[in-house]
Amino acid sequence: MSVKIAISAAETSGDLIGAKLVAALKAQQVGVQIEGLSGEKMLKAGCVQLWDQKRVNVMGFSEVLKKLFSVLRLRAVMIEYFSADRPDVFIGVDAPDFNFVIERKLKRQGIKTVHFISPSVWAWRQGRIKHIKKSTDLVLCLFPFEVDFYQKHQQRAVFVGHPLAETLQPRVNYQPTNTILLMPGSRVSEVTRLLPEMLAAVAVMARQDLQLTFHLALADDELLEWATPLAEQENVSISTGDAHQRMPQADLVLVASGTAALELALIGVPMVVVYKLSALSYFIAARLVKIKWVSLPNIIANKALVPELIQDEANGENIAKHARAILQSDVSILSQEFRAIHQQLNFNASEESARLIGEFINE
Repeated sequence: MSVKIAISAAETSGDLIGAKLVAALKAQQVGVQIEGLSGEKMLKAGCVQLWDQKRVNVMGFSEVLKKLFSVLRLRAVMIEYFSADRPDVFIGVDAPDFNFVIERKLKRQGIKTVHFISPSVWAWRQGRIKHIKKSTDLVLCLFPFEVDFYQKHQQRAVFVGHPLAETLQPRVNYQPTNTILLMPGSRVSEVTRLLPEMLAAVAVMARQDLQLTFHLALADDELLEWATPLAEQENVSISTGDAHQRMPQADLVLVASGTAALELALIGVPMVVVYKLSALSYFIAARLVKIKWVSLPNIIANKALVPELIQDEANGENIAKHARAILQSDVSILSQEFRAIHQQLNFNASEESARLIGEFINE
């Protein structure tokens, strides 16, 4: 009898990691059927896309409010669908606020649930552990320090490593190219907030060093028409969907806080991390977050490896100042720190996760 797996990845980063999991599940289990909410990468990996993740891929509290009705409606549809056509297991990939509700409803019906990528419950809103325990049978953790938290609360959790460490390798014998890469994020809301500040930084840096060249890598074509004249005004070349090819060729990246910062660390590329929300979103988040850092490289290392410029500090002059400081410094020690992060996370996460899910289904 074939195995049926339901999956839900509501964000771009979840689509990237979910695609590796889908591929590993299909490699380990002949005839497995995987379907659900996905992006393009999961679709190409073999997931049947019942719903497109673009319907729910938004950032920040105020941004979510604008799409709230459609997001809630989609979630209700998914619960109804998988309640009627029951899978052997439901896997929620990241997006905890969206996926935990689905997991909880399905778990109550006796459907096994897995949450792949732990939320940052160890960092903020720790009371969520009560909801996690009600929603999820098994949490697959990407970082080793997360398991300790779950063990304290009697929640089943396993460290599997990070899938990105499987395919992203530290660059060696890098020769400077005088190229600065701009990666303002994948969501419309973050790109429209961060790109103008990054381009303001470009204007400052270009005046200070005529040898520098700048390139903007957009996640997709959605904002290409809007971004092109802005980039051209600062002599910044532009492309879409090729950030992973361009990362290893950059001396430095100006990057939105998120998974991309971890990707850069795994490759070994210096960066300036910027993070900017709407006034309402930041007002709420600032009162909930209890950790010293927002970027994954700093959180994993438990120290300030890379600059983090948040909200008002994420302005052109400040971004340029920190970028120039990195370009003028010896980054060999930073490269060693990045290699240590790669070694810590490289455990063939996709294959291990697929194996654990297979065992869990057969329990």
